[in-house]
Amino acid sequence: MSRYILALDQGTTSSRAILFDRSGNIIQMAQQEFTQHYPQPGWVEHNPNELFDSQAVVAAKCLRQAGVTGSEVAAVGIANQRETTVVWNRRTGAPVYNAIVWQDRRTAGFCDSLREQGKACLFAEKTGLVLDAYFSGTKVRWVLENVPGAREQAEAGDLLFGTVDSWLIWNFTKGAVHATDPSNASRTLMFNIHTGDWDDELLELLSVPRSMLPEVVPSSGIMGHMHPEFLGHSLPLAGDAGDQQAATYGNACMLPGMAKNTYGTGCFLLMNTGTEARRSENNLLTTVGWNCGYGLRYALEGSVFIAGAVVQWLRDGLQIISDAAEIEPLASTVRDNGGVFFVPAFAGLGAPYWDQYARGAIVGLTRGVTRGHIARAAIEAIALQTLDIMDCMKKDSGLPLSTLRVDGGASRNNMLMQCQANVLGVPVERPMITETTALGAAYLAGLAVGFWDSEEEVSALWKLDRRFEPAMDEERRAELLHNWHRAVGRAANWIE
Repeated sequence: MSRYILALDQGTTSSRAILFDRSGNIIQMAQQEFTQHYPQPGWVEHNPNELFDSQAVVAAKCLRQAGVTGSEVAAVGIANQRETTVVWNRRTGAPVYNAIVWQDRRTAGFCDSLREQGKACLFAEKTGLVLDAYFSGTKVRWVLENVPGAREQAEAGDLLFGTVDSWLIWNFTKGAVHATDPSNASRTLMFNIHTGDWDDELLELLSVPRSMLPEVVPSSGIMGHMHPEFLGHSLPLAGDAGDQQAATYGNACMLPGMAKNTYGTGCFLLMNTGTEARRSENNLLTTVGWNCGYGLRYALEGSVFIAGAVVQWLRDGLQIISDAAEIEPLASTVRDNGGVFFVPAFAGLGAPYWDQYARGAIVGLTRGVTRGHIARAAIEAIALQTLDIMDCMKKDSGLPLSTLRVDGGASRNNMLMQCQANVLGVPVERPMITETTALGAAYLAGLAVGFWDSEEEVSALWKLDRRFEPAMDEERRAELLHNWHRAVGRAANWIE
């Protein structure tokens, strides 16, 4: 009898594999970082072969370290960094260019030109997205326009496009399956979230041949089988979701009005809106949450481009800490931010500003400012960016927020979680298992093969670790927000 579900969590900086048991507990985990490529300012790339190789290595390592064989695994689920774009040759399986990462800004100018042509409303209406370099469609076009011979190969039907989940599925099935799920498809600027299919009008505007695109299959359901060479057994690939939708599912936000925030490289706040694709009037995204075989479920989303990455910058760029875990004790050396505000717009500003030309700024510096003040301002910046999104989300959804569930690496930072509760004015709940991205992928896969019987069963597995109650008076909160928005104004539209 199969005892485990294996989740593959292919992220922006590392590939991970996590083995879960029937109670949703982590049995074993393996992780491997991979190379980040920055060929030009604003460009971010990954080597697609390194993405797959690292994921295959950690999958095997995870089982080996757990002393588990492939025959004991009921199914495999995949969660992935979204929007990151891979184009490869369907005959050879070789990528024609590096993967262009979601953070990459090289297509900002083309997005501007589409906006000037009056196409922004069309894309928003059909895809729920804003015209931004963040999404996959303009990245595919860039590859076809800039890689010698790529356009001709694509028109001849020889090239395939996929977000990272599709690339993994293709390789793990030895080229037998080219598929994605609706949550990933909804991040491409090419998928109509109302019809549930690729949209020919949008494909024409982006000059992307339909023959390149993967089949869109349910997020929970057997889409193919992993070749036995990888884990010694032909395992069903039965769950697939973009990392943020997977985290929403793993945090058991399965009812309309429930919301979670993931604190990773970026910050991603999603609110379940059920069967209704609510159009945002406040610059948020309307996205597909998942499809478990009973139709599309939708969410409102706000994305912060730089969250945990600001701590990495303090470590690697500014070098005021040597380890990410040092930021909380350093920030605790000061009583408050000393008037310092940090806007980490290293790659522009995401929701609700969508300013491709904003850049990072630290304002309010005086001779009395220390490393501790900058560290505290960085922590506050993550919480304040989240607040901006939640304010818009409540307006768009018409639904009150009673609590915010959290996950991701930075959710272990107690100062950040308390700051988040303070500025939101609602409790923040951190679960026992914060690896909810992988857990969501595991749930989707397990439900598809009967490892778990129902969503009610997996929802009941959610367990509270700590609840952070708001503890800031309204006057102080209003002052913090006022100065934060002044600082955002200083960073806005910096690149001319």
